Amino acid sequence: QVQLVESGGGLVQPGGSLRLSCAASGGIFRIDAMGWYRQAPGKQRELVAGIWNSGSTNYADAVKGRFTISRDNAKNTVYLQMNSLKPEDTAVYYCKSELYRVWGQGTQVTVSS
Repeated sequence: QVQLVESGGGLVQPGGSLRLSCAASGGIFRIDAMGWYRQAPGKQRELVAGIWNSGSTNYADAVKGRFTISRDNAKNTVYLQMNSLKPEDTAVYYCKSELYRVWGQGTQVTVSS
């Protein structure tokens, strides 16, 4: 059974940075495509960034140039480096295994002064 555990969320001031981690277990991570999604209060969950097993990446327009997704297959972990954070980035962030269609439990990111 595939499980995903996110970590790294928190409270940060505008302009600050955070790095989220998502540790996977129970599947074949190296062949999996992984995604980071977020859901703000009253809004639908949206894709923030994705990374294929090849290492190719894609980003939502709202985060291009500020966020970077990466993966470490040796550690079965996917990361989301978030820089130049804005208040509108405030949301619960989830990682997802696209192959196994499993979600993590989410981690809160709050950007506020």
